[in-house]
Amino acid sequence: MRRPDRGGAAGAARLPLRKSLAGRLLTVTALVASCSVAATAWLAVQTTSVAIRQEQGQNLKSDAKIYNTLLGYAATHPDWDGVDTTVRDLAQESARRIVLTTPGRRPIVDSADSRSAGGGPSDDLLAQQASAVVDPRSVDTVLVPDAAKAGADRVDPRAVGPFRLSAKEHDALRKAAAGRVKCLSQMGIAADVVESPGGRPRVQFVSDEIEGGIDSVTDRDLEAKCFASYPVGPTATERKALSALNQLADACLKRQGRTAVKLNLDLSWDRSYAYGRDGAVSGAEDGLSDREAKALAAKKAEDAATAERKAASGGALDYAPEIRDSAYDRAVANCVESARREQLTGYVAEPALLFIDGPGAAGVPGFDLSRANTARIAGVTALVLALTVGASVLAGARLVRPLHALTGAAQRMREGLDATPVPVPVVSDNEIGRLTAAFNDMAAHRARLEEQRKVMVSDVAHELRTPLSNIRGWLEAAHDGLAVPDPAFVSSLLEEAVQLQHLINDLQDLGAADAGALRLHRKPVRIDELLGQVAAAHQGLAETAGVTLTVLAPPPGTPHPPLLDADPVRLRQTVSNLLSNAVRHTPAGGTVTLRRYVSDPGDELAVEVSDTGSGIPAGDLPYVFDRFWRAEKSRNRSTGGSGLGLAIVLKLAEAHGGTVDVASTEGEGATFTLRLPTAESRKPEGPGRP
Repeated sequence: MRRPDRGGAAGAARLPLRKSLAGRLLTVTALVASCSVAATAWLAVQTTSVAIRQEQGQNLKSDAKIYNTLLGYAATHPDWDGVDTTVRDLAQESARRIVLTTPGRRPIVDSADSRSAGGGPSDDLLAQQASAVVDPRSVDTVLVPDAAKAGADRVDPRAVGPFRLSAKEHDALRKAAAGRVKCLSQMGIAADVVESPGGRPRVQFVSDEIEGGIDSVTDRDLEAKCFASYPVGPTATERKALSALNQLADACLKRQGRTAVKLNLDLSWDRSYAYGRDGAVSGAEDGLSDREAKALAAKKAEDAATAERKAASGGALDYAPEIRDSAYDRAVANCVESARREQLTGYVAEPALLFIDGPGAAGVPGFDLSRANTARIAGVTALVLALTVGASVLAGARLVRPLHALTGAAQRMREGLDATPVPVPVVSDNEIGRLTAAFNDMAAHRARLEEQRKVMVSDVAHELRTPLSNIRGWLEAAHDGLAVPDPAFVSSLLEEAVQLQHLINDLQDLGAADAGALRLHRKPVRIDELLGQVAAAHQGLAETAGVTLTVLAPPPGTPHPPLLDADPVRLRQTVSNLLSNAVRHTPAGGTVTLRRYVSDPGDELAVEVSDTGSGIPAGDLPYVFDRFWRAEKSRNRSTGGSGLGLAIVLKLAEAHGGTVDVASTEGEGATFTLRLPTAESRKPEGPGRP
């Protein structure tokens, strides 16, 4: 016969790495690490690119706001004196450094310098290229896209120079414009008064069909009547400024050998000055055909009407001059633009270089995935992967080592050998530590069960041997003629048979309870009636033992206890076992008290059996409800029963959904308390219950 291998798991063949837990853990960890690194790298690239684009957009928006604010300051001030506050406010709002210098890079103001203008950074601290040139006479169309829509004239509309109206002129025009709006409103035409940068109020129609008027002939007539009722012709300031501008434009045209022009307030010009001159009608100089000349002549009348309407509506410098398709019109437009810039000299600040973000600012760096960056990412990825794999190997080894020990201990238990406790890992508050502790508890519990099984077999044999030996002895004596089968003889044999039957019934009840086959026939039970029946049945036994058996009545006025949903036969057996146990362990002259009460929560009924007997030592209290356990180890029948009564009490209490416990002081007695759920608490909740 093969002797069991005491080496346990040591004798078992180890699993190959690909099938072992450590191998699978390593594989999964490496795969997860690889995917994580790849996903992280991809996410970093995408996130960085998006962040860079967003930052570029934010910087461009911030740059445009800074530029437009400083451009407005330059358009409305003759110099840069006093711009310090504006620059520092912009720098604080955008959290960036702003520097203004002259075209020769002489500092004007630096937001990072607390000193006054003129004490800014040295030239070597500035960027190689300025962020923009702040010049209201030449607007940057990249930072201010609306300037490109105005045509060739890139003068900031806020730079009005000598065209700015006085307060008196503004009030007069405002009153006339308000009258026009009121007149139009009475005729059902919605309009409002808006002001141009120069201070001239003008009428703006709410209708989005055609800006500056209504499309139908009837509405145009009504509009013309309202405009005629409240004339808003050029003021003295505007006529003077327009005359000076016209002279500058004519001087420019004269240098080109072209005819002078008459400018309107909206900087358009009267084309009647050009027709018949410079070949505009005949087409001799510009190469126009007769058909083109006729078309140009037809457009003359349309332009004249449009100019009249614009003048009547109060149109001013915010109207961009239209560049015609003839050489003369292009020449006029260029000369008007040049004249405007010349006229604004002294009214606006001189051009200045704008530096944003201070020294060394060269814009937002892009994401450059060069070879060096690629190698750096690959190196970091490999390092992360190596660290992950190394950590996985260490974690796998620490994980598998206690599992091998558990496997060996389990194999030793299977082979019937004593399982030595598996060492608990140093860090026991984890899954492996808990599994090891649970396994050790299971092994210890199994050892206790095995010991109890051996003791129970011995106790059952002892309990059965005594009545059987008595019965056999008396029967052998009667068989040999040594004993006469008289009534006393028969009564003695009957007593032993009853004791044997009682023991067998107890064992059967415990076996049914263990197997979950203990059947209860529940019905409503009144606890007071049941306690009275049990006390009456044990009254004779108590009197024989010289013990006073008392059933305590509840105080007067106490409501009746709730009904119990229980098996009355099994419940009487439970209380009877407790009562007989108390009488048996109470000396003559002692007292056994039986009482009932409702527990504090109100959903349990407690039955308490107290005695003034010898009590139970504190060390024996955990074993009171064990099978065949008796405080008197000699198992003398005169001092106790079979040791199954309290075990049956525990099983019956649990079958009813209740509990039983004991409290005792050695030499003073013991108190057993049976707690059972009431019939009310056991009812399932239905629609009629709260």
